[in-house]
Amino acid sequence: MSTLSVPLTPEIEAMVTKLVKNGFAANKAEAARKAIIKVAEDEAIEMVLKSEREAKEGKLLRGDLKKLTELIS
Repeated sequence: MSTLSVPLTPEIEAMVTKLVKNGFAANKAEAARKAIIKVAEDEAIEMVLKSEREAKEGKLLRGDLKKLTELIS
């Protein structure tokens, strides 16, 4: 596991402290990890919703799935 040092504004530090105080995480590091995971999950959900909207609009992708996934990676 690597360590990342990130400067926080006082406002963000207060939010992280509040997350720990409210039981979202055991400590500040865990709160930051959970927040990053949540952002990644939200992004994945948004990509699925975007794909659904595009499919409804008739914008379908055709071709080799492996090549298509390489385009968005």
